[in-house]
Amino acid sequence: MAATNVGRIKLGSQGLEVSAQGLGCMGMSAFYGPPKPEPDMIALIHHAINSGVTFLDTSDVYGPHTNEILLGKALKDGVRNKVELATKFGIDYTDGKRVIRGDPVYVRAACEGSLKRLGVDCIDLYYQHRVDTRVPIEVTIGELKKLVEEGKVKYIGLSEASASTIRRAHAVHPITAVQLEWSLWSRDVEADIIPTCRELGIGIVAYSPLGRGFFSSGPKMMETLSEGDFRKYLPRFQPENMEHNKRLYERVNEIAVKKGCTPSQLALAWVHHQGNDVCPIPGTTKIENFNQNIGALSVKLTPEEMAELESIASADSVKGDRYGGTVATYHESDTPPLSSWKP
Repeated sequence: MAATNVGRIKLGSQGLEVSAQGLGCMGMSAFYGPPKPEPDMIALIHHAINSGVTFLDTSDVYGPHTNEILLGKALKDGVRNKVELATKFGIDYTDGKRVIRGDPVYVRAACEGSLKRLGVDCIDLYYQHRVDTRVPIEVTIGELKKLVEEGKVKYIGLSEASASTIRRAHAVHPITAVQLEWSLWSRDVEADIIPTCRELGIGIVAYSPLGRGFFSSGPKMMETLSEGDFRKYLPRFQPENMEHNKRLYERVNEIAVKKGCTPSQLALAWVHHQGNDVCPIPGTTKIENFNQNIGALSVKLTPEEMAELESIASADSVKGDRYGGTVATYHESDTPPLSSWKP
């Protein structure tokens, strides 16, 4: 198969340009089992960049901190200026408890920490990872705006924010991108969040576009997950839900066979076909999977094929929530009004 040409797209209206597909780096260091060997991961990152995938996504909570340190090592020796680097702040585990923070002191300290670990003097795209519902979003964005003015951050993003939070944030300083979970089995964002981003000219970054690996191998993936892989605890992957959810995988697989591509390439192509303001960031730890993922850019879907995929991936085709427990999602309540803030 000929090498896939990875194009470029504009994210948002402020001038950020990224590769049409990004690379999610979380699984290299955290949450999906033990950290992977550092030399292998650096080789994978360099392979991605050389293949044209230059939009790299990390967070200070991945590890915590170890994924940013890994990226810092990978971006030495002139590599930094070839990439668009995105990281996130807002999930604090300082005292062993998970606390969401968006207060100005924390925002600034988190940014300084990320700059140091990444070994850079400016972060291209800095997201609030989860919204702090105790702090008005205007206050958090106000501090981020200062970091932009100081040259420490180029563009501001939000992750897992509600439509009204996005509007309020954008009124303080332009939001360049919103990161959200969007795939054939996570489509709740299409009702409200996506239209809001489009109305405001905000780019869309789709994480877990392969359903956390579900569209790569279906229910079989559960047999290969290592100890400590947090997917084992997600509602959708529980046996009683997987029995129902595997039908979605089987239907996608049938269409993929007809198309002559893999089910994961088909699922990823579906995200690409949502528009040129959408950048999926599938994660992987293997070069062969990375190569397969960029192959999705060559899969062309007709309107009929898109409609067929959407009809089998309707709301009732998936059982189980995206996250378990108290992890904040889009459906969180909004932050308090600015008038209530007392620093």
